[in-house]
Amino acid sequence: MNFLLTNDDGLFAPGVRALIEVLNNFGTVYVCCPDQERSAISHSITLRKPLNIQKNDLFGQHVMSWMIDGTPADCVKLALDILVDEPIDFVISGINLGANIGKDVFYSGTISAAIEAASLHYKSIAISIDAYDAQKTNFKHAKIYLYQLLQHLLHQPLTVGTVYNINLPYVAPEHYLGPTVATLDFSLERYKHIHIQDDLGEIFYWLKDHRRCVESTVTQSDFALLAQGYTTITPISISHINDEQFQHTITLLKGAK
Repeated sequence: MNFLLTNDDGLFAPGVRALIEVLNNFGTVYVCCPDQERSAISHSITLRKPLNIQKNDLFGQHVMSWMIDGTPADCVKLALDILVDEPIDFVISGINLGANIGKDVFYSGTISAAIEAASLHYKSIAISIDAYDAQKTNFKHAKIYLYQLLQHLLHQPLTVGTVYNINLPYVAPEHYLGPTVATLDFSLERYKHIHIQDDLGEIFYWLKDHRRCVESTVTQSDFALLAQGYTTITPISISHINDEQFQHTITLLKGAK
């Protein structure tokens, strides 16, 4: 199997190397990542400047790797259109530092890179870990959980046009509950603006992550299950059409000019 690996944390993020170590067990890995962190950039693409591509051997001679001064979606598009000559079986985005759950899917560059791949008709997976400190996070247990999951999942008939959003808990093996399917929890407001005033009296607003201060009441949601110690898998369709409302909208437009 051939894998294209990308992310939004940048080429030098620890999650990249951890994911390469897992995927090397299943096939050949190609890496194309932004040259710096591009978190919460969503599905942005670069239109108003040319993109610089730098090939490197950061991960050894057996892993072809490129660094691009663009967005995660840029990386996927360039890699699949130009850089990688071999047919790709899976595009995998991650391992993102920090969970991508609930409304995060609208903001995440990690998820959007996977959506870009799915829109280009590739099997697509996004992977995140529920840990937030790049210096202190140890991927040892997460790599084991992910290897066990992918050992099964990669041989299943995954649907093209769907992103499989995987979130790994940051827990020791004795607290790990295994993989489960979860819904997206849209009930919680994870990010809130806080008021800041400097010494000169000027007022600023800073968007801060309050996830650790909120608790989900949706029992089968990604938010709740991840907190319990499950690896959550949420299938996300790239079609934003509301099929249930399509015919109703036709009715609404009758008589419109």
